[in-house]
Formats: sequence, C-alpha cells, structure tokens
Amino acid sequence: MQDNGLYRTDSVGIESALSTNKVLKNTYMLLGMTLLFSAVTAGISMAMGLGHGMALILTLVGFGLLFVVNRLADSSKGLLAIFAFAGVMGASIGPMLNYYLAMPGGHSLVMQALGGTAIVFFGLSAYALTTRKDFSYMGGFLMVGLLVAVVAMIANIFLAIPALSLTISAAVVMIMSGLILFDTSRIINGGETNYIRATVALYLDIYNLFIHLLHLLTAFGGDD
Repeated sequence: MQDNGLYRTDSVGIESALSTNKVLKNTYMLLGMTLLFSAVTAGISMAMGLGHGMALILTLVGFGLLFVVNRLADSSKGLLAIFAFAGVMGASIGPMLNYYLAMPGGHSLVMQALGGTAIVFFGLSAYALTTRKDFSYMGGFLMVGLLVAVVAMIANIFLAIPALSLTISAAVVMIMSGLILFDTSRIINGGETNYIRATVALYLDIYNLFIHLLHLLTAFGGDD
C-alpha cells in the first residue's frame, strides 16, 4: 500500500511537471509571435506617420482589449484577442519610435534599448528557470510600486518635471524586472496555468521595460 501511495505521488508530480513545462513552452512560443506581430504593426504605424494623439487612442484601445483577452483566455477566441491586443499596442508606439529615431543617434538608442530589454528579460527568465525559486512574495510590493508609479506619471503630465520623469522611468525598469521574475516564477510553480494570460503578463513586462529603458538611455545620452 505504501509503494502504491508513493507511485501515485510520483505520478502526480510527473504530470504536474509536464503540465508546467507545456504552459511554459506555449507561453514563450506565443510571446515570441505576439512580439513579432507588435514589431510589424509598429513598423506600419511608423510608415503611416501616425501622430501622438492617435497613439494615445490606440493605447486606450489596447487597455480595453486587455480585459477582453483575460475574459476570453480560456477559449480559442483568446488567441485572436491577444493578437489584436499585441497589434494595437505595437502600433501605439510607432509615433514614439519615430520621435526617438529622428534624434541624433536615435537609431543607436533604439537598438540599445532593444538589446538591453532582451538581456534583462532572458537573464532574469534564465535565473528564475534555473533556480526555480518562488518569487510570489514580491507580488504585493511590486503592485504597490506600480500603482505609485502610475499615479506619479499622471501627476507629472501636469507638473512636467524632467527629474521626476527620469525617476519614474528608473522605478518602472526596476518594477518590470521584478515582474519578469514574479510572472516567470508563477508559471514554473503552477500559479499560472493559462498560457494566454501568462503571455499577456510577460508581454506587458517587456513592453514597459523597453519604453522606459529607451527614455533613460536617451536622457543619459544627453538628448532628452
């Protein structure tokens, strides 16, 4: 009886590990495709010369689609929703990229931000996957930090303080780095079993990390 119990326990453990690996594999595959699709729509947006007003509208539409994605994540329609979300979010940063690319050395800054984002994401993901540590304890702190950053961003729209803008970007880079650990850990430890929701979480981490890292690099490069 004891051996049977051990067998059942081992079987459950193996099934759980296989399920986790499947979610992880599907998440990274879908993440890669959505990021590529975002790059395509960003390129289209840049070629069309969309203005910052349209970028704001697209961002708001993107946040609306975020709720749609989470609602449809348990059905096949969730895949269509997440690509619609990624496409709109990619298009929304087209005007911003045109702005930075028009600066002296802008192409280099954008490539540095892309490279930096990739290094941070792959480095932290590899750390979480290798150590398999549970970073769920960071959740509350990261959410509070994110809320404070959002409030500060809204306030700085009216205050327009450059130093505060840089501080916010630095804070967001740190918060997104923490969220990459947190979200990857949730997948590894079974806290997130839906690969569509897992993909959205990591997509937003990378998206915001890139934007604020680009802002910091531009400022330290003396062009902002």
